[in-house]
Amino acid sequence: MTRRSWIGWQFTGPFLAVFGLVFLAPIGYSAYLSVFRTRLVGGTSFVGFDNYTKAFSDPQFWEALTRVSLFLLIQVPIMLGLALLVALAIDSGRLYGTGFFRISIFLPYAVPAVVATMMSSFLYGVRFGLVGSLNETFGLNLPDLLAPDWILGTIGHIVTWEYVGYNMLILYSGLRVVDTALYEAAAIDGASEWRIIRAIKLPALRGPLVVATIFSIIGSFQLFNEPQVLDSLAPNSITTYFTPNIYAYQLSFAGQQINYSATIALIMGVTTMVVAYLFQSRSMKGAA
Repeated sequence: MTRRSWIGWQFTGPFLAVFGLVFLAPIGYSAYLSVFRTRLVGGTSFVGFDNYTKAFSDPQFWEALTRVSLFLLIQVPIMLGLALLVALAIDSGRLYGTGFFRISIFLPYAVPAVVATMMSSFLYGVRFGLVGSLNETFGLNLPDLLAPDWILGTIGHIVTWEYVGYNMLILYSGLRVVDTALYEAAAIDGASEWRIIRAIKLPALRGPLVVATIFSIIGSFQLFNEPQVLDSLAPNSITTYFTPNIYAYQLSFAGQQINYSATIALIMGVTTMVVAYLFQSRSMKGAA
């Protein structure tokens, strides 16, 4: 191998080593664990794909997967729609205090998920929160937003509040690279602001929207922090299989079913990768 080749490996080697250690090795070890089963009597034995067969017929896993899929289909469009509106408003140049407004919208992203969830729970709680105080003070009957029927929507609100600013920044960055000469030409031709948005701004945002959506898909399937924190504040609403990640966590740390937990984690990893890839492929095909 030539000296030039060794120089290239010296630059990429540290990254590849860390990548293999913190990414590939855990996946490989999880795959190894998933083909074994540990019993109180008999110890650990090789079971092949039995854990996967069990997972695909596990009603709790399917309920958890259905819940995060519903969360994805409802929360992500709302969040990205709000982020798009904010990005367009900031880019329009007609908004006073643009810098302050941009920082204000982005600031919730800097709040840790644990803190954001606790803040929201104290606002929504009927026993100790703002909703409860309003009910008691004004004789209202506002619903308990931490109840089982409302909890998924409450989590959706928390996540939306956290990540609208993050996605807004992605979309706003996409708008900033558009050549302003296009806007000037459109204005000379008599195009309205709505026409400029449809013909120039939205097509320019296709790429950033795809990136933001892929990140949101991954985040939805990885939903864990918010329901995990709410478990102690709304214990009757958050089950041990509320999301696939919580299910895997409970199986591993509370149920001592490490092998089955690794199986659930791998299935969710593959599911997330497939859904994100299909969305990206379809989006890029539409762009072409």
